[in-house]
Amino acid sequence: MSKIGKIAISIPEKVKVILSGSMINIEGPLGKKSLNIDLDIFELNINDNKEVLIKPKQNNQNTKRLWGMNRSLINNAIIGTSKGYEKILELSGVGYRASLKGKVLNLQLGFSHDINYNIPEGVNIQVEKQNILKISGTDKQQIGMVASEIKSLRPPEPYKGKGIKEQGQYILRKEGKKK
Repeated sequence: MSKIGKIAISIPEKVKVILSGSMINIEGPLGKKSLNIDLDIFELNINDNKEVLIKPKQNNQNTKRLWGMNRSLINNAIIGTSKGYEKILELSGVGYRASLKGKVLNLQLGFSHDINYNIPEGVNIQVEKQNILKISGTDKQQIGMVASEIKSLRPPEPYKGKGIKEQGQYILRKEGKKK
């Protein structure tokens, strides 16, 4: 039995969940999301638009693996369309700055050139104080992917802690050379 799969997904008041064929359409105040669920493996119950239950039709090793994942995907889509997701990145280092130019994020990260990052559709990036980035949107996976792509441009180094990190991320610091 999947510990996560057994839990019922509660639906907020402003969100509508509609099952049409093998597609689940989720509409909320922040947008729309549609997911494809394999109805040969799983059985989906929507109770009075209050909660969603997902159960496997057969109980074998393959369905146990997919049960919790499909439940999490549906839950993330419901939360994304109602509240949205947000990640905050911090740029730490002398001269490290960020600025927005339309749909392009311009980053100065101590290189001899500026880095221009094209912001994908469905993702909003706000620059606060030139060294704090707020990445927000409705798709949890896309927000995490954009954040990791931006962090990979200049990962934090262990000696001075310079680089791009998530807010609250701990950086293992090393001691420098001794005389």
